[in-house]
Amino acid sequence: MNILLYRLALCAGILLFVFKSNAQSDTLRLTLKETEKLFLDSNLLLLAAHYNVDAGKALVQQARLWDNPELETDQNIYADGRFFQHGKDRVTGQPTGQYFIQVQQLVKTAGKRNKLVSMASTNVRISELQLQEVMRTLRLQLRQDYFTVLHQLKSRNIINTAAGQLALLLKAQEAQLKLGNTSEKELLRLQAEATRIQQDLLETGNILSDAQTGIKTLLRITGNLFILPVDDFSSSDVHETAGNIFYMARQNNSGFLLQQTQVLYEEQNLSYQKALRTPDIRLGTAYDHNSNYAPNYVGFGVSLPLPLFNRNQGNIKAAQFAVKQQQVMVTQAETELRNNISNALNKLMMYSQQTSVSQSQFHERLEKMFTNMVNSYRERKINLLELMDFFNTYKDTEIRRIQLQLNWQLAAEELNYHAGADIINK
Repeated sequence: MNILLYRLALCAGILLFVFKSNAQSDTLRLTLKETEKLFLDSNLLLLAAHYNVDAGKALVQQARLWDNPELETDQNIYADGRFFQHGKDRVTGQPTGQYFIQVQQLVKTAGKRNKLVSMASTNVRISELQLQEVMRTLRLQLRQDYFTVLHQLKSRNIINTAAGQLALLLKAQEAQLKLGNTSEKELLRLQAEATRIQQDLLETGNILSDAQTGIKTLLRITGNLFILPVDDFSSSDVHETAGNIFYMARQNNSGFLLQQTQVLYEEQNLSYQKALRTPDIRLGTAYDHNSNYAPNYVGFGVSLPLPLFNRNQGNIKAAQFAVKQQQVMVTQAETELRNNISNALNKLMMYSQQTSVSQSQFHERLEKMFTNMVNSYRERKINLLELMDFFNTYKDTEIRRIQLQLNWQLAAEELNYHAGADIINK
């Protein structure tokens, strides 16, 4: 009785999992373009990066501004028993009291202001490339999760088909066992296979759930909504050589362009540090009332520090090392980019060879053979061992085929990612 209850519970569990897996209460069907549009419209990380670009543009405007003039004044408060004497003596008619007014303007020399504007503009470009880099990385993650969901659904359908067939066989075997036409050994063998399939369903469900979570997080979607990808993709050949793709990547890969722009910024900083060797000048005019050789004195002044000891030597040397360091980083980035493109292209070509038309025809024949084998077992034309052998071959082969399709998609996206553009158009 316990064995019978276990068999019935197992069958019910498989059928319930199949039903729940295919019956999503809230489903949003999206093409890849629709998914990416929603991603661009709603992702908070991209919004934060946009703000960084806007802040950089504001700093460019700030760098263009001149320094404010400085006003200095000095007035007498108390003298000869009187406060704020600024008039004339009633007896002599001579002016009394004293006050001094001076206005100074800082004038930056050696093109420092223009150099600061150039550095601020380059910083804006760096922020824009950082935004593109965030977008490029998140788009790769989005596409990886999108295709993972798509192909895990295919894998789950394969396993569900096998689970459904096995559930029917278990039911039939139970009836045959009661009639004494089969052994409990065969029933237990089917039962063990049912347990394996249930585990496969659980593993597939976990992968599917993780990919769904990734997509929904990037799209800022919460709740039980299920994102259903549209299967309208097909593999295509790559007509570009690794050299051509690398040339395109040098123009479009935001990570590589970011490294190059960092070199420009360090070079501009070096130029600015050298300009700091030249002292800035302060120009000013002053009016002195009643405290100089003339009662109403107007003068003009120039002041500047004498660069005798500090000529910004340390900062200049540090900036020179920063330029050399960033140039090394660009060389390293170029090597990595070239190798990554070559690796992604090789993987894509390898997977393309496996997803040929002949392979597709083979899997169609395998599907028909699976149905024939199940019918043959029901009719007792083959034994359980033959059925289970083909059953596992069918299931594993179909899942590997779907995994091969996923690997091709992921390799294509990896190549697009390194190229910085959609080399593989879908």
